[in-house]
Amino acid sequence: QVQLVESGGDLVQTGGSLSLSCAASGRRFEAYAMGWFRQAPGKEREFVALITWRWNTTTYADSVKGRFTVSKDDVKHTMYLHMSTLKPEDTAVYYCALGNTMAPSHFPSDESSYDYWGQGTQVTVSS
Repeated sequence: QVQLVESGGDLVQTGGSLSLSCAASGRRFEAYAMGWFRQAPGKEREFVALITWRWNTTTYADSVKGRFTVSKDDVKHTMYLHMSTLKPEDTAVYYCALGNTMAPSHFPSDESSYDYWGQGTQVTVSS
C-alpha cells in the first residue's frame, strides 16, 4: 500500500509562482510513473503533468506547457510541480497519482492508469 500526501497549495496572485509537493510513503515503494491532475469547481478532473520514475521523461497538458515543470526526488520519493505565470483558470484542487505499471506513460490522462491517489491540495489564483 502506498500513501500520497500533497502539500504546498496556497492563494497566489495572477502571474505568480507556486510549488507543490507529493510525498509517497508505504511499506514498498514502486512507481513506474507519477502524475498531477487538477479539478476546478464544477469541472471534471483533468490531467496536468506526468513524470516516469526510471527514465525521468515528462508529459504535460497543452494548457500548462511552458509554465509548469514536474520533477522528482528519488531518495525522498517525492514529486514536485513548479507552477509559474499562474492564471485564474489554474485555480483548482491539485491531486497527485502514482502508477505501478506502464499504463500512465501510454495513457497519461486516463485516471484508470493510476493505482494510488492523494487527497489533494487547493491552489487559488486571484485576478
